[in-house]
Amino acid sequence: MKKVVVLTGVPASGGTTVTKKAIEKLEEQGQPFKMVTYSDVMLDEAMQRGWVKVRDDIRKLDPVRQRDLQKTAARAIAQMATTALVVDTHATVQTLQGYLPGLPTWVLDELKPELILIVETAPSEIIRRRNADKSRQRDAQDAAAVQQHQDVNKAICMAYAAYTGATVKILQNPDGQLDKAVAELVLTLQEN
Repeated sequence: MKKVVVLTGVPASGGTTVTKKAIEKLEEQGQPFKMVTYSDVMLDEAMQRGWVKVRDDIRKLDPVRQRDLQKTAARAIAQMATTALVVDTHATVQTLQGYLPGLPTWVLDELKPELILIVETAPSEIIRRRNADKSRQRDAQDAAAVQQHQDVNKAICMAYAAYTGATVKILQNPDGQLDKAVAELVLTLQEN
């Protein structure tokens, strides 16, 4: 039986790093989990269609194209969920038109998550991490905007949970405490 866990967080919250390290530890313990990054699947499809050249261009696409990519990626990821799977994605995506749900009903219907994890940290730490990451083309934001995005994510994740019956857990990932966040995620995945 498949188990799908959705892991979310605003960009630079550290969700991907925490998840990769937790999955390594679980594999060492003989508990294999696969991880797929939703935006990787979307990026591959968007590049094949000639819509984007880099990941950060996806959120600048018009909402119709973004929704089309979400649907295509959801179907592809659902087919990967033959064993325990962690789907690394965003609860919401900030677009030029506002917040776009990262997990609309058609995605939730495909994935059927049992657990939704939200990785958070202080807005000031997120801004510092974003500024240090020269590999991405992120829009500048102040601490209030980052906090608003985290608040929107919490609210929408509860709506996702109400729709699917999944549980929601918030995992803190402050600077200097990666090992603690990884250990908490390992325990959460083992229990779920």
